[in-house]
Parts: sequence; C-alpha cells; structure tokens
Amino acid sequence: MENSSIKKVNNYLSLIKFSHTVFALPFAIIGYFLAITYTDATFNLRLFALVILCMVFARSAAMAFNRYIDRKIDEQNARTAVREIPAGVVKPNAALAFVIINCVLFVATTYFINTLCFYLSPIALLVVLGYSLTKRFTALCHLVLGIGLALAPIGAYLAVTGAFSWLPLFFSFAVLFWVSGFDIIYALQDEEFDKSKNLKSIPVWLGTKGALTLSTVLHIFSALFVIYAGIYAHFNMWYWVGVAVFTGLLTYQHTLVKPNDLSKVNIAFFTTNGIASILFAVFVLIDLFLK
Repeated sequence: MENSSIKKVNNYLSLIKFSHTVFALPFAIIGYFLAITYTDATFNLRLFALVILCMVFARSAAMAFNRYIDRKIDEQNARTAVREIPAGVVKPNAALAFVIINCVLFVATTYFINTLCFYLSPIALLVVLGYSLTKRFTALCHLVLGIGLALAPIGAYLAVTGAFSWLPLFFSFAVLFWVSGFDIIYALQDEEFDKSKNLKSIPVWLGTKGALTLSTVLHIFSALFVIYAGIYAHFNMWYWVGVAVFTGLLTYQHTLVKPNDLSKVNIAFFTTNGIASILFAVFVLIDLFLK
C-alpha cells in the first residue's frame, strides 16, 4: 500500500515535471528578498512559505493542464507518447482533478497573503493555464509561457509589499525573454511534427535557423535586463558575478544546439538553464544579504 502511494506521488511529480520548478522559483525568491531589502518590510517565514506554495500550486496546475489539454496530440508524437497520460499512467480525469485542486489551493493561498494578490490570482491562472492553448493559433506561444514564468519575481514582490515597483519588473522582463528563448530551442524537437498537425511555433514559422537566431536575440534582451537591473539598483560585486555566470550559461547553451545538430537540446534546455537560474539567484541573494 505504501509503495503504491509513493508510486502514485512520483507519477504526478513526473506529470508536472516538478524538477523544472528550478526555472522560475529562484526568481520568485529574488523578488521576495528584493522587497525585504529595498522596502521597510522584514522577513516573515510564514509569508515566505506562502509565496513558495503559490509557486508550487500555480506551476503544478499549469503543467498538469498542459498535459491534459495536449493528451491527444502527445499520443501521436513519438517523443511525447511516453508521457503519463498517453501512456495510461495517469488518467485524464485524474489529471483534470489535479489541475482544479491546485488552482483552488493557489487562490486560497493568495487570500492569506494580501488583498491585491488575491484579486490578481485569477489573472495569473488565466495566463499560466492559457499558454497550453496558444500553440493552436499563434507562433508567439513561447512568449506566453515566458509571461507566465515572468510573474514569479513581481508576484513575490507584491506578496511582501502589496505595491508595484520597477526593480522586480526588470527581473520579470529578464525571465520573460530568457524563458521564451529557451522554449524556442526546446520546440525545435517537434518542428516537423508540429507542421504535420498544423500547430504553431517559432520553429514552424521561421525554420530551425531563424528560430535559433530569434532565441539568441531574446537571450540578449534577457541579459540586458539583468544588467540594467544591476545598474538601476546599484548592486555590488556578487551581483555582477551572478550576471557573468547567467549570461555565460545563456551563451553556452547556444553553442550546444546547431541547425544541423539538435542532439543536445535537452542539455541546453534543462541542465544549462536550471544551473543558470539557481546560480544567478545565489549570487543575487549573497549581494542582497551583504547590503
């Protein structure tokens, strides 16, 4: 019985790719501590835990909804046919129930944060869930995903302050262009399949070479935003070490993927970006703690 329960938990963690939380969660933590450092707010463990829970619930709902909505498409794609729903590991109705539960938990958690976050929570869910539908009608679906993850730093900042500010927005723009850029790289794997099913993506629209070029441009914008944020907020040495690491890893992932060689897409997508996000957050936090 216990082994069965553990297996079921593991199936759902796999369904939502829980390990991919490393992309946005570090930026949510940055947003939280920006508010602590640059306003009169003080660290509150309860509020910090609520912010983390919001991230987990929103992302879990978004990923499970994506798998639910795309289940018919996934079963026709050799790369994705092994996913939990088309493989029969998780039933579609169970996945949908999982989405609803996480949405309810997300909204309920924002209620205990502040009024603004509570009122904005349906909009946040509309963005992160809506992404899953966009590849059916626009090649700009990657940017919608970027917007969804870009809510992390500004959302965490709002949780602490209840007010908007430019500084966390600069980090949100950095996340927007960073995520959009690497999602384009990831989508290269399905270029031919998407064409055959009339699905939209930047690779389908621009081709492999054009998609890689646009991804590079987006990552340049991401780097510019973290650089500008450092200048704007007068960050010190440790921040700039983090910027160097982050931009270096962005550059490195573009050396891994070539128009005629997509064999290292997964390394570029997950490993490189996961490390970039975590290390950047570590250096930013060190800088903030030393202020």
